Amino acid sequence: MRLSTILAALLASSTLALAGAPSSQHAAAFEAKMNAIIARGESRPTGHQTEFVADEVNSYLQLRLAAKLPTGVADPAVTLQDAGRLSGRAIVDLDGIRKKSSGGWLDPTAYLGGKLPVTATGTLKTANGTGQFSLETAEISGIPIPKSFLQELVSYYTKSPDNPNGINIDAPFQLPVQIQRIDVVTDRATVVQ
Repeated sequence: MRLSTILAALLASSTLALAGAPSSQHAAAFEAKMNAIIARGESRPTGHQTEFVADEVNSYLQLRLAAKLPTGVADPAVTLQDAGRLSGRAIVDLDGIRKKSSGGWLDPTAYLGGKLPVTATGTLKTANGTGQFSLETAEISGIPIPKSFLQELVSYYTKSPDNPNGINIDAPFQLPVQIQRIDVVTDRATVVQ
């Protein structure tokens, strides 16, 4: 997986923050900055900072990353808030996950179907080359859902041959290419290498 995809996913780990429509210029700016981060990562940088604005992140998500997302996940966007808080949003097809569920009356997937907006809000904490996302709230169409249900969705849509269980939203992770931390403030994220 390319680093740009990883960073976009981290910033989303996915209410629409675009000031306007996504732009090719903002998506290209995101990609150019990511390529520079990758190049610097190979040369072991120290203290270099690269700033991304929300419009760049969301334009990249909408115009470049959306086509690479798993079938059933569309229209990704993030809101960058203060003190490391972020909110991610995507339209998710719940029918695929519903087909594999138990269908019991306590199973929330038994009552949900179709393509619905899923949002998650939490705090991204990063330091010394590692990161961790702490979920605060999750919703489907504005209705609160338990963390376990969001985990089931994330696991279902992130499974791969290399990661058969998918991504664990609680698990700490290594930041790639010598990234030491990512600082998130309102409408901006700064990558420090």
